[in-house]
Amino acid sequence: MRILVLNPGSSTLKGSLLAAGEDDAVTATVDWPAGEAGADAVVGSVLDELPRGADAVGYRVVHGGTAYRVPTRVDDALLAAVEELDALAPLHNRRAAAVIRAGQALLPNLPHVACFDTAFHATLSEEARRYPLPPDWVERWGIRRFGFHGLSVAWSTGRAAQLLGRPAEELRMVVAHLGSGCSVTAVEAGRSVDTSMGHTPFEGLMMGTRSGSVDPGILLRLLDGGIATDQLADGLTHRSGLLAIGGTASAQELEQRDAAGDADAALALAMFARRAAAAIASAATALSNLDAVVFTGGIGEHSAAVRSAITGRLAVLDVPSVSTSADGDAVLAEGPPAVVVVRAREDRVIADEVNRTLQVTDEPLLG
Repeated sequence: MRILVLNPGSSTLKGSLLAAGEDDAVTATVDWPAGEAGADAVVGSVLDELPRGADAVGYRVVHGGTAYRVPTRVDDALLAAVEELDALAPLHNRRAAAVIRAGQALLPNLPHVACFDTAFHATLSEEARRYPLPPDWVERWGIRRFGFHGLSVAWSTGRAAQLLGRPAEELRMVVAHLGSGCSVTAVEAGRSVDTSMGHTPFEGLMMGTRSGSVDPGILLRLLDGGIATDQLADGLTHRSGLLAIGGTASAQELEQRDAAGDADAALALAMFARRAAAAIASAATALSNLDAVVFTGGIGEHSAAVRSAITGRLAVLDVPSVSTSADGDAVLAEGPPAVVVVRAREDRVIADEVNRTLQVTDEPLLG
């Protein structure tokens, strides 16, 4: 079965056409225009760059809430739920729903399946997913840790195990997905046991334009001072993180400016590495041992300088400091704990999940 995978991110729409179980894929990436509109045109542009012949379409959806913990064939109820969860993933869910609607309109005769980033973290224990908040708040608002980047972590877990020559069920690792969005997940025996992102993708590490965790008292002070909630959301979502400190969300640009002696760029990168290392160390406490630290995502895969800065701070966990570049998947240090780089392949996970989902239904593949 050939699967068209559409992966709507915060800045781009990535498309892949690949067969389930196969590594080779034809890919296309199109930048989002300004504003929320334009999904039909963007999806159309991706389709124009890819060969025809898909048997099904799979979508990455960031937030599935408590209702969607497995890949699910798209229907009106699913789309409504995805849009309703937009408040918890404002950079992603509304856009994902728009992409799904556009995909359905452009490819009406194919089955469409949504795959959820939150699903991998359904294994979190109550002590990991619960917040120490008043019980009536928790019950009324459904407040709990969901976790994100699950499709990426699932792939990285399996691929790192292959590279290390050991079954994933025997390994205890921390996967650091570092890109425009960033998270850290502790994985024991192939299952998520702790993760840095929480009820929303705001929590945790410093990111490209998102702040990550900040003192809640700061937010209360801003609200008391008269800032509107939409202004607060915009600041936390679009004007924080690397952009706020270094003037850009591009780690590559920051590294170039740092090398030229730019103090703001140096500070942004130092803060990013400090917070990522702290999150990795924290996640390791949820494991019975630490066999590997796995880097993935755009920054995690491509920035040797960032990996070096992070691993250099993890000597207390006996993590080897690595400064070598990686060309694709690689074991940079044997350890223990090992340091591994894995190229993000959410498209592989989605294609396999779509294939599995459609094979176990009694519905016809086409139509």
